[in-house]
Amino acid sequence: MSKIVIDIERVLAEKGVSKTQLCYICRLQRTQLNNYCKNKVVRVDLHTLAKICDCLECDVNDILKLENEEGQNGKEQPDV
Repeated sequence: MSKIVIDIERVLAEKGVSKTQLCYICRLQRTQLNNYCKNKVVRVDLHTLAKICDCLECDVNDILKLENEEGQNGKEQPDV
């Protein structure tokens, strides 16, 4: 089974923007941004995601990734 991963920290590093700067520019709570960075978001707020993309001048495809949850031997890993 695949899962969607939020990879904001990579884009922040590429753009040379800190989390604090992004929070200030986008008017986000630091806790909210940390939850996105740590993939602890169950329901993604599309407005928030759009604000982040606008502030970082990137596309949503730069932030969201679809990852396959297969193990090294090609077999699917069980959910724990």
